[in-house]
Amino acid sequence: MTRQQNEDHPDVVAPPPLMFFGCAVIGTIAHFIFPVRVLRYPISLLLGVLLALASMALAISAWRVMKAAGTNVRPDRPSLTVVTAGPYRFTRNPLYVSSCLLQLAVGFFLNGWVPLSFALVLALVLHFGVILREENYLERKFGEQYLSFKRRVRRWL
Repeated sequence: MTRQQNEDHPDVVAPPPLMFFGCAVIGTIAHFIFPVRVLRYPISLLLGVLLALASMALAISAWRVMKAAGTNVRPDRPSLTVVTAGPYRFTRNPLYVSSCLLQLAVGFFLNGWVPLSFALVLALVLHFGVILREENYLERKFGEQYLSFKRRVRRWL
């Protein structure tokens, strides 16, 4: 790879799946140290299942649309186009929304406020460690095309 190819990506602090995994693990461990229940377990479990299914559907849809558009899904690889179809019509970051939904699902599976609160931690880490960096990169790379997309579509929901 040339030097330019090595620099043609946003400089995210860590891979987003690793960020989710870290929040899920730390939130789970903290839950067993400070177990504060949310709901009766059958209701909490049902919410966890529904959120996990919604998260998976959103992630699969976003992944497929990115692949169909011919761009890279991984943020350590160059973006080749601005994707505006599928779930990208409603949120600029469907994969990160999906990760936060999955963290909420973990919280409801465990029926605990602590792992639920890690969805906010995850959102903040993604926002400052990934999303802002990606947006700066995409603005530099695609200019008005990306700026127009930003004006039309919300960052989260």
